[in-house]
Amino acid sequence: MNTAKYRPFGQIPVTGRKWPDNVITKAPVWVSVDLRDGNQALINPMGVEQKLAFFDLLVKIGFKEIEVGFPSASDTEYTFLRRLIEENRVPADVTLQVLCQAREHLVKKTFESLKGASKAIFHIYNSTSPAQRKYTFNMSKEQIKQLAVDGVKCVQDCLPMAAGTDIRLEYSPESFSTTEIDYSVEVCEAVKQQWAQTSKDKIILNLPTTVECATPNVFADQIEYFCTHISGRENVIVSLHNHNDRGEGVASCELGILAGADRVEGTLFGNGERTGNLDIVNVALNMYSQGVDPELDLHDIPAVADEYRRLTDMPIHPRTPYVGELVYTAFSGSHQDAIRKGMAARAKMPVDAVWDVPYLPIDPHDIGRQYEGIIRINSQSGKGGAAFILEQDYGIIMPKAMHADLGAVVKAAADKEQRELQPEEIYSLFERTWLKPTSPLKIIDIGETHLEGSNNDEQVMCRATVEYNLKKYTIGAKGNGPLDAFVNAMQQTPAPRFNITSFHEHSIGTGSDTSAIAYVQITVEDGRQVWGVGKSSNVGRAGIAAVVSAVNFKL
Repeated sequence: MNTAKYRPFGQIPVTGRKWPDNVITKAPVWVSVDLRDGNQALINPMGVEQKLAFFDLLVKIGFKEIEVGFPSASDTEYTFLRRLIEENRVPADVTLQVLCQAREHLVKKTFESLKGASKAIFHIYNSTSPAQRKYTFNMSKEQIKQLAVDGVKCVQDCLPMAAGTDIRLEYSPESFSTTEIDYSVEVCEAVKQQWAQTSKDKIILNLPTTVECATPNVFADQIEYFCTHISGRENVIVSLHNHNDRGEGVASCELGILAGADRVEGTLFGNGERTGNLDIVNVALNMYSQGVDPELDLHDIPAVADEYRRLTDMPIHPRTPYVGELVYTAFSGSHQDAIRKGMAARAKMPVDAVWDVPYLPIDPHDIGRQYEGIIRINSQSGKGGAAFILEQDYGIIMPKAMHADLGAVVKAAADKEQRELQPEEIYSLFERTWLKPTSPLKIIDIGETHLEGSNNDEQVMCRATVEYNLKKYTIGAKGNGPLDAFVNAMQQTPAPRFNITSFHEHSIGTGSDTSAIAYVQITVEDGRQVWGVGKSSNVGRAGIAAVVSAVNFKL
């Protein structure tokens, strides 16, 4: 690979930088550009009805500034904006933002499209980077700066067309991320001074990473430098518009906020040209995970994602933070065990206890996700995962010492299938391995009689007909309970001698469907320890069934 054709981005001349010590304590002003940047990146751009539905979704989420498009560019964009205004679809606290190239006929048409709006942000831009100056425009720095100032003048000249509409200005030095930082400040300073001649409102200076070309710390240096060198900082809204060419859009945005930005433009789930725009949902929920109110309503993220997919026909990657199909699952055995233990402990805590479940940065319930999918089982899963599934989905609370046997059974099946196993398949494996086997030992008939001993200790006589290796045996013995009596009676068969070394039991089901489920570990005369499971509406019979299960266990 020819690395000689590339060069490092370089450093920004910041001294005593402050952003590394800053902390995000409040949400920025969020601006959705889904209907412009996002829409232009779709294979099939949205029609008017789709855009209206998407606008309603953005309002519902809580966006207060929404860039609705480029109304001078097409009839669809123009019609969409007119319907928003004429059908009173814009809430009083929401500001429409329109994008326009600074050409007189386009500016005039854009102002026409805004007729009747109570307020709007008029967004103009021109590119300022060395490559754009050289290849696209063949202009000097002075000429590019004058182009920006002339654009503001064009908007100012058309302001009388906006009678009744409160107009704010947003200016973007497109390609800010690759423009010399001092020159970016110089151009924005000229724009700001020109706009101040007709407005006392704060100007929005939007600083885009049109193409991401450096690490996030360099971008933070650019923003801090800009914020400390632009005059009248208190009268300027510094805005970010991050792209994701290096896969660092979220990090660059977060560091840009630390460096002083007040406002963030982006899209739902990062849709946009090339590798996409900033994913606003990601940044907002990152803030939420740190205890900061994102000021967006994301409590039902599956519904938002479904609407987004329906309207854009775009997929969401299953590993997308917070929203992806797989982000609340765990395949690794160690992860599964940690999540299971964390969730069990969490169930005993107050609802407002600080969230600290391993591997889950936020409570999935907070954004409309569920716990059911946390543990999914394949050949890489550990012993705790399958036990968690059986407990959560079927109420089977297996002794911890038995988890390894269950894990081995499930792992062998997943290896054979070479795929993930569904919960019902895991239960079926459990059933086939422990509850259903009738070979080599099978009970044909069994009964018990309770006897009073001379020392007042209750004894039980067990009589049974069993089949072992296809031969029938009639057996009987006493014990201090049905289970002990049956174990003693089994010594009258050719089955290996064994003792019960562990016993656990709990109820399962509710009402008339309640049963007992017993877990028995036997130690066979050759030293092997084997687990069995029995289920019955009769408590005593559940333990006996578990002994039969242990004798029949085969891995």
